[in-house]
Amino acid sequence: MLVVMRTDATAANVDAVCDAIRALGFTPVPMPGEQRTAVGLIGNDGQVDGSHIGGMAGVAQVINVTKPYKQVSREWKPDNTIVTIAPGVSFGGGELVVMAGPCSVESEVQILTAARAVRAAGASALRGGAYKPRSSPYAFQGLGTKGLQLLALARRETGLPIVTEAMDDAGAHEVAEVADMIQIGARNMQNYSLLRTVGKIGKPVLLKRGMSATITDLLLSAEYILAEGNPHVVLCERGLRGFDTATHNIFDLTAIPVVQRASHLPIVADPSHGTGVRALVPPMARAAVAAGADGILVEVHPTPERARSDGAQSLYPEQFTDLMRELRTIADAIGRTVAPAPGTTAAVAG
Repeated sequence: MLVVMRTDATAANVDAVCDAIRALGFTPVPMPGEQRTAVGLIGNDGQVDGSHIGGMAGVAQVINVTKPYKQVSREWKPDNTIVTIAPGVSFGGGELVVMAGPCSVESEVQILTAARAVRAAGASALRGGAYKPRSSPYAFQGLGTKGLQLLALARRETGLPIVTEAMDDAGAHEVAEVADMIQIGARNMQNYSLLRTVGKIGKPVLLKRGMSATITDLLLSAEYILAEGNPHVVLCERGLRGFDTATHNIFDLTAIPVVQRASHLPIVADPSHGTGVRALVPPMARAAVAAGADGILVEVHPTPERARSDGAQSLYPEQFTDLMRELRTIADAIGRTVAPAPGTTAAVAG
């Protein structure tokens, strides 16, 4: 349920509505706006009879939120949420944010080389895994704490904010000390304990869609984070598991406009995992921008043929430079701009 207050409602009117919601046994969430305040109701999983609230002083309208998710829905918040991870790097405000870097942090030379290359090409953030969930227990699992230290070094040298994955509750706190944005991977999209933890931590979260998850599943997972008081969530389409072996996954481009109609949260696209094939990453990245994605997540490695994970889908730095030039052209054609690297005033020419 969402209670929309009149433009002339007083603070006392809002407080009275909050008291009435508490009397029903639920939690009120006041949301002041430029013109008026709305008060949301959380703690219920079905429709609430709030007819008496509709007659209270200062109340303009009572809206029943019909979706199973509440705080992430556009019924709850019609305006886009803007998630900022660093000065000048924001999702949902119209600029296209490009996050790029290797799948895994492998060494100091490798991550610094990658960070310098993606910044030079115009990326706004550095991605790289210190902890890597892998299907095989024998595959490279990341450098862990050492990897986080190297990411911090790369940020000091390049100024790029860091996006890196947390795999469990304890790791989320460790990652939060370094990362500007905590990534929740596809395999952990429905790890509800981890979702609650990052919700309580409060740092921006990049939430990837699970390999077999519906859009409703994704939005309900985001609801866990918002329910803990953290509204700084960016969703990510990264492909679904299918039966065709031509690509690693089925890249669901339709998820971008569908999510944007259903939710106020930003959504980005990961064409690297969405295809699993280097040659397919640029065309799918271009398509995602044309579809309206708020950002792109791309794997870039100085020497993909020697990468310890995801080398087959990682772009060479020169390929990424070409892609950035193409993305700017597409963004310009649809009235958008690509966010520049932090500390610069304009996008770097390709």
